[in-house]
Amino acid sequence: MLRDYTLDELNNRRLCCDCVGEDYLKDEIRNQGELGTCSYCSRRSKYYSIETLAERIETVFEQHYVRTSDQPSSYQYAMLADKESGYDWERDGEPVVDAIMNAADIPDEAASDIQKILEDKFYDRDAAEMGEESEFSSDSYYKESDANDERWQDEWREFERSLKTEARFFSRTASHLLTSVFDGIDTMKTRDGRSLIVNAGADTEFSEVFRARSFQSRDSLELAVARPDNHLGSPPSVQASAGRMNALGISVFYGANKPMVALSEVRPPVGSKVVVGRFEIIRPIRLLDLTALNDVTTRGSIFDPTFINRLERTMFLRNLSRRITVPVMPDDETFEYLATQAIADFLATENVPPLDGIIFPSVQTAGESLNVVLFHKSARVQDIDLPEGTTISSSLGHISEDGWDGDYSVFEEVQAKKEDQDKKKAAGFGHLIDFASVWSHPDLDLRPPTLKIDLESVHVHIVEAVKFKTTEHRVRRHRFETREFGL
Repeated sequence: MLRDYTLDELNNRRLCCDCVGEDYLKDEIRNQGELGTCSYCSRRSKYYSIETLAERIETVFEQHYVRTSDQPSSYQYAMLADKESGYDWERDGEPVVDAIMNAADIPDEAASDIQKILEDKFYDRDAAEMGEESEFSSDSYYKESDANDERWQDEWREFERSLKTEARFFSRTASHLLTSVFDGIDTMKTRDGRSLIVNAGADTEFSEVFRARSFQSRDSLELAVARPDNHLGSPPSVQASAGRMNALGISVFYGANKPMVALSEVRPPVGSKVVVGRFEIIRPIRLLDLTALNDVTTRGSIFDPTFINRLERTMFLRNLSRRITVPVMPDDETFEYLATQAIADFLATENVPPLDGIIFPSVQTAGESLNVVLFHKSARVQDIDLPEGTTISSSLGHISEDGWDGDYSVFEEVQAKKEDQDKKKAAGFGHLIDFASVWSHPDLDLRPPTLKIDLESVHVHIVEAVKFKTTEHRVRRHRFETREFGL
């Protein structure tokens, strides 16, 4: 028969590291505990007092467990009242002693001693007289709770408010939050072991990207088909309009993993012509995969004081993909894109290690449709390899007896002689940069090329119709007669 101990005697009982199965707690006791005889296995080893363990259990249960209701919900009451349902209510969770024992993986006797200490600490006489259950009562039940990212959500709302109303370009609020959110993002994994960072480039699973541009004028379309490297790639800074991942004047490359996804993203009007081309990624780059955020996980011990913060951040990251990619109405883009623009700037310049772009789900098409944005530093398209002095012209079609016949062709007229160019290459100066030219032309692009246009992939799509997928709601109209009270 087990002996009944006084509260002081319970507090002073010892549990050694050998009686603890939870790895983090076991190692902590082994490294920080005192040497003595265990009250439960009688072996001499490093131990914690039951009083100390009760304090640790209290913190763990406060952060990771919730006491379940000892009464059925209204729905469960209704099920119980239905004689034909055969419903039998059982309280959620497990008895408190079992919950303590399983959380720390300790003997039942030690868990029972901890429960008694905590029950005494949280005893409420008034509640007991009213028959109410208190924390750690012997008949209470507990279950593990889900992580709560409310604190992170509050900080995110403050981050958005600060960008919109206080400091747009130098915001300590934004810097602090983004550093906290993305710290160590390159080491995090999904439940199935996928990295959140995708290595893109030759000999990888993400070696190409498609881009589309819509044209309404004949002249601009002719230029695009003639030089898709210049007119289908990212625009010059002076022509870069603000987008989801870039501010006004910041030139980035928006693309997609499939041609029709790229076409859908430009939202072309009926009657317009859309040029779509495939770009090879010709150097290694690193992209943050927002689709993986939905399944990101973190592993650790509930006895690790830092684990709760990591759990809460993980929960926030799972919701971040939805926040970043939520559809924004055109009239709201100026303000609603500020947060995502700040994220892109941070990941491109301040994150450790810096990233080259972001993969995110398409809001225009369903299924495995992905968009990609390459930040400015990784958005340069390699120039088409043309002999010096080459003249390019293009044709969009011709008139035949049946009317206009669309025939998209490009003609490259190459000069027959190029001795000067050959002499420069033979002298070994073909690879040098003319720095005088750089200084006199500040707009000269010194970024390394990341993309190369596949000239055989360029197609012109004539938009003949647009299909919409909608959720339809009927508008119901009601008419009723008002009546004065008392009549």
